[in-house]
Amino acid sequence: MNFRKKLGRFAAASLAFVLALTLTFQGQFASKAEAASDPLGLKAKSAILVDYNSGQILYEKDASKVYPPASMTKMMTEYLVMQALHSKKLTWNTKVSISDYVYQISQNRAYSNVPLKKDYEYTVRELYEAMAIYSANGATIALAEKVGGTEKNFVDLMNKTAKKFGMTSAHYINSSGLENEDLGKFAPYGDSKASNQLSALDLAKLAYHVIKDYPDALEISKIPLKNFTAGVDAPIQMVNWNYMLPGFGANMSKFKYDGVDGLKTGHTDLAGYCFTGTVNRNGHRLISVVMGTNSDAQRFEQTRALFDYGYQQFTDKTIAKKGQLIKGSKTVPVHNGKKGEVNVAFGDSYKTAVASGEKVATNFKVVLDKSKLNKDGSLEAPVKKGEKVGYVTLSHKGDTHYGYLYNTNSKVPVIAAEQVDRNNWFVRMLKGIGSFFSSIFSWIAGLF
Repeated sequence: MNFRKKLGRFAAASLAFVLALTLTFQGQFASKAEAASDPLGLKAKSAILVDYNSGQILYEKDASKVYPPASMTKMMTEYLVMQALHSKKLTWNTKVSISDYVYQISQNRAYSNVPLKKDYEYTVRELYEAMAIYSANGATIALAEKVGGTEKNFVDLMNKTAKKFGMTSAHYINSSGLENEDLGKFAPYGDSKASNQLSALDLAKLAYHVIKDYPDALEISKIPLKNFTAGVDAPIQMVNWNYMLPGFGANMSKFKYDGVDGLKTGHTDLAGYCFTGTVNRNGHRLISVVMGTNSDAQRFEQTRALFDYGYQQFTDKTIAKKGQLIKGSKTVPVHNGKKGEVNVAFGDSYKTAVASGEKVATNFKVVLDKSKLNKDGSLEAPVKKGEKVGYVTLSHKGDTHYGYLYNTNSKVPVIAAEQVDRNNWFVRMLKGIGSFFSSIFSWIAGLF
């Protein structure tokens, strides 16, 4: 009986040892597999790194998963205000009145805010700077009401623009990024538990458009400190929440990263600490997004890891220059021209991010614009030098390549490399007669 007990205890102990050993090896294998899929081991719920010049995605971690973006929401508000400015619907000096809604939100200094007065009119510039530098929620809503008439109308415009940008997961319910429980009765859409929802990929696309369409937005987003003086008894120092910018004191210099000039932080209890960053070094610009980190410091530490990865593991190389003939491409036939064909060239310069140890992609495929061609597949003279006649696609290979933000990122315009004038009427007539008789002779020959 004792022997049986001992044997049972030995078997149980052996089984426990084998199970523990199995779990240990499984954990090691899982860790290795996880490291292979995530070379950075990033401490964030989701993240993405994009090479701005080419639109290449260099790194991603759950980039399509949807989370609350907190104040990164304001990037869309910034974009739409910039759009209104550039279309002359607003000027920087346009006056903005303060509604009851904006007034009440702006008085809560627990949020990012500058207190706004109801009996005072602010300029678009004053409110925009408060929004972009200090992430002021009241100022943001005031601008949304100015552009949209109401915040609800503005939110509709936000969602419409997101759809245009291919931000397929994005769903906006307010302009500021506050949770609905913070907005209370003023929330334009959703119940008390609702919030904006975006993915890191959505935010990268939005940041790309802010920089591409309105680069002057970076002139404001890179301001580290500024006093807000409009309608206040004493200046309020607005400290940019982006501590990676140069110009801060010693206590925040540890986060500084040379070349950073934007773009937007975000934080709520639901979203965690988030950051959409951009950095430019010698014309090589990167865009990053981290969502759901655990602390103020961590969002910048993880962003630094992304930027270091982008600059250390990739080289920005020019593989096409504007006006350069496209190697290996055929000439395009020209009808009724003084020359019967025309060479084609790149319409724009093109840069690509090449990973260490990988070769530069040089595989070009020219696609002509069918609307430019006649039924015989020829261009009709005259053809102007620099006239766009199609586009060229560029292929890229490599283990570290995750695709592009947009399909169009891998396309470069194709232009005529020279001018081909149209033949005069007499030459065209002679060629027409020649073509007629050639057709007749071919017909006769076919009879025999």
